[in-house]
Amino acid sequence: MSLRARTEPLHGDPPLSIPGDPYSVVVLLRGYSEPEGVGGAQKADGSVTLVLPTAWKPRSTRWEAPVELDTQAALKQAGSGPVLVDTGGPWARDALLAALATHGVTQDAVTLVVGTHGHSDHVGSLGLFPRSSLLVSHDFCLPGGLYLPHGLSETNPLHLGPGLEVWATPGHAGLGDVSVVVAGTALGTVVVAGDVFEREGDGDSWRQLSEDPTAQERSRQRVLAVADVVVPGHGGPFRVFRDPGVKICEKKMVVK
Repeated sequence: MSLRARTEPLHGDPPLSIPGDPYSVVVLLRGYSEPEGVGGAQKADGSVTLVLPTAWKPRSTRWEAPVELDTQAALKQAGSGPVLVDTGGPWARDALLAALATHGVTQDAVTLVVGTHGHSDHVGSLGLFPRSSLLVSHDFCLPGGLYLPHGLSETNPLHLGPGLEVWATPGHAGLGDVSVVVAGTALGTVVVAGDVFEREGDGDSWRQLSEDPTAQERSRQRVLAVADVVVPGHGGPFRVFRDPGVKICEKKMVVK
């Protein structure tokens, strides 16, 4: 059964900050997708979002990657500093670095980069962050290319910190898509969803680009069941208002 919910754009130009405790969410760059010329060409880039721990302060020293091989400890350490969700394409390099700098975040300060999926308009600037841990699709690695097992699945999210999780949200690019879920913000739970949602009000248009529409519909319903704000892959963030008469079975995260 589909969840009944209505959505509204969250107005404001990037960088758009949603304060929170223990994490704030900043939409650094707004994704877009527009027809270009004739023949079905599209000019596109993905949204870029920063998850910033409230307790984190800019520092001149370089972040040091985890040295222990315990996956949960490595995930926790990776989530202890600035977390970048998607990087946009390589053509957005300068805009990305400038947007990070406005929040006092350097390339070396980013502790984790999450790539929601492997398309070039979402992970095209991974090379800017060689000292960061990387979680791209379902691959988690420490700087230098040391890959750690983690067991991420639709029923087993990855916990990065209090109220901060990575969910498996398959469909758009097959089975490997992920979303970042941030509880405890001033607007409630924010889900940075990659291309699970192309944009607010995308109707059924997302199906044309989906490798697994059935799985993506399941992921969309799961996101709508918990999100108060969604950051989509190719548009501005939007609010979610659920029908109070519909029972929601998905459990919301608790910030501890």
